[in-house]
Amino acid sequence: MKTLIAAIGLLTRIPVPAPADPETAGRATRWFPLVGAMIGGIYAAVAWLTKPHLPGAVVAVLVVIAEALLTGALHMDGLADTADGFGGGRSREDILRIMRDPAIGSYGAVAIALLVAFKIAALKALLDRHSALPYLVLAPVLGRWAAAPLSCFLKYVRPAKSAPSFAGTRELVWATIFTAAIVPALSMHRALVCWAVVAVVTTAFGVFCYRKIGGITGDTLGAAIEISECAVLLAALIVSR
Repeated sequence: MKTLIAAIGLLTRIPVPAPADPETAGRATRWFPLVGAMIGGIYAAVAWLTKPHLPGAVVAVLVVIAEALLTGALHMDGLADTADGFGGGRSREDILRIMRDPAIGSYGAVAIALLVAFKIAALKALLDRHSALPYLVLAPVLGRWAAAPLSCFLKYVRPAKSAPSFAGTRELVWATIFTAAIVPALSMHRALVCWAVVAVVTTAFGVFCYRKIGGITGDTLGAAIEISECAVLLAALIVSR
């Protein structure tokens, strides 16, 4: 239970005790898909409650607002820092320095703007097709699953030990088992297509991170979560036609 509570504390703004040490935080990776399902359930509830009364575009905006409030926009910030570092850095050291800077630069601002615009547009389209609810749950599940293989197969490149350093094969196996338990409840064959897309996107992003900085940071994991969520929504638009 300690690692599950740690996962909730890491991924949301829900007031639970923060993990006391990096090892506990790393072991919590196994629970990320289940916490993603909880997060997605809240998104789906927001959409289900508001869709009968509001236009689809407004509902989509409310869902994105719910994401920002529930997660503290943590992963959006990771995406912005990653975009700034990879966009503006010329060397590995330069990239890592830029990513550590708390200020958001032009690349980061554009990345967040595009992310929010894409999510709103994609969610509106899915809402108009009356097929959004399963994907509102599936996107955060698969997005959080993506952190497990990246943490398992790539090294954490900062000098100090951090949570990803302690997420290994066991965490990946459990995260995959939990994801496989959730997927059948969410339109089986379409959910499997989305999972395959996320696996490909995660692999490509991991290779990109390895070539740029030799591994991962907390920011790149946040970016991977957001990119994977967008990949799910894009795949959903294709398979739900």
